Amino acid sequence: MNRRQLLQTSLAAPLAFTQSAYAAPAAKTVIDKIEVFQVKVNHRGNWVLVRLTTTEGITGLGDASHGTDPNVLPLLKTFFANLKGRSAFDVEPLRGALWPEVQRNGRPGVVAFGGLEHAMHDIQGKALGVPVWALFGGKLHARIRHYANINRTVTERTPDGFSRVAELARKAGFTAIKMASFDGMPRNDVSKIPAFTQIGIDCIAGVRKTIGPASDLLVDAHSNFDLHRGLELAQRLEPMKLFWLEEVCRATPDLAAINKAAVMPTAGGESIFGTIGYFPYIKAEAVDIVMPDIKYCGGLLETKKIAAIAEAAGMPCSPHGPASPIGNIAAAHVCATLPNFQILELGYGETEWRAELIDPPEAFDKGYLTVPDKPGFGVSLNEKTAAKHAV
Repeated sequence: MNRRQLLQTSLAAPLAFTQSAYAAPAAKTVIDKIEVFQVKVNHRGNWVLVRLTTTEGITGLGDASHGTDPNVLPLLKTFFANLKGRSAFDVEPLRGALWPEVQRNGRPGVVAFGGLEHAMHDIQGKALGVPVWALFGGKLHARIRHYANINRTVTERTPDGFSRVAELARKAGFTAIKMASFDGMPRNDVSKIPAFTQIGIDCIAGVRKTIGPASDLLVDAHSNFDLHRGLELAQRLEPMKLFWLEEVCRATPDLAAINKAAVMPTAGGESIFGTIGYFPYIKAEAVDIVMPDIKYCGGLLETKKIAAIAEAAGMPCSPHGPASPIGNIAAAHVCATLPNFQILELGYGETEWRAELIDPPEAFDKGYLTVPDKPGFGVSLNEKTAAKHAV
C-alpha cells in the first residue's frame, strides 16, 4: 500500500463513521408538522410560539414573536413548506434556500425564519440526547446573567413610575436594570425636545437613586436623537455611571461618532439582520457592545456567527431579547457557549403567569438563569397556560 492509498483509507474510515452516526438521529428528525400558539401578553403585543414535530414524534419549540404583526403567521406556513420532509439538521441548507425570501419580507420574514430555526435546534438536541448548548461548542457559562428591562411594564412614564418598577425588579434579585425613558420623543416639534429630554434624564436619575450605585443601570435611547443631541445626551448622562448607553441614533456613522466621544460603553444592533448586516456595523466601530436578537438576526446559529465576528474585533456580545420564556431559554443556550458573552436581556414584569408557560419554569436566582442540561432546550410548553391566554 503506497502513501496515497494509506491516506485515502485513513480518511475514508472517519467519514464512514460520521455518516453512520449522523444517519441514525437524522432519520428521527424528518419534520412533519407545525403548530403555532398565539399568546396575549400586554399592550405591546403577543408571543407567537412555534412547535415542530417530526415523523417519529420529536418536538421542538421556537419563538416567532413580533408584536401584533399578522404577516408572521402566513410566512411561517410558507417557510414551513420548504422545511417539511427535511431533517432538522438541515439548518444551513434551509438558510441558503430561504435567505433571499426572508430578507424580502423584512422583519416578519426574519422572525418567522427564526422561530423555525430555534425549533430545529431543539429537535436536534433531543434526537442526540444532548442540550442545545452542546451543539454550539459546549458550555462556558453555567449561569446566564440577565438585566431586567422594565420599559414594557412601566405605564406611568415619570421618575416615580420608572422608579417603582425598578424597585420591584431590584427586590426580585436583578442587579442590572434597563429603561427607555425617551420613548415618545416629539420629533416633529423640535421646540418640545429639550423639555422632553429633561424629563427622560430625570427618570434615569430617579431610577439610579432608587437602585443605588451598586446596581448596573442601562439606558436605551431607541434612536430618538440625532448626532448633535446624542453627543449632548451622552455628556449629560455621565454622572449616572451607566453600564451602557444603547442606540442613541440610527445612522451608523453618527453612532460611531457618539461611541468615540462617550465616556460610558455604548451598545446596539438589535434590529440588524445576519452577519452581512453586522460586519460593517462592527467594522465601523458603531458601538462597544453588539446586541444580536435570536428572533431578528437570523436565529441561533446566526447569533453564534455574529458573536464570533465581535470576538475577533475584541467586542462583548450581549444579546437583545425581551422574549417569551421559550425565546429566553433558547438564547441562553447559545449565550452559554460564547467566550465574549456579557449579559442577556429579560422583559421584566410583562405577565404575572410567565413562570407557568413552560415546564420547568426559568430558574432565576439573583438575576442569573441556570441553563438547562436536559436534551434540547430542556423545557416543554404548558398548553393549558397557552390556551388560557390565547389570542
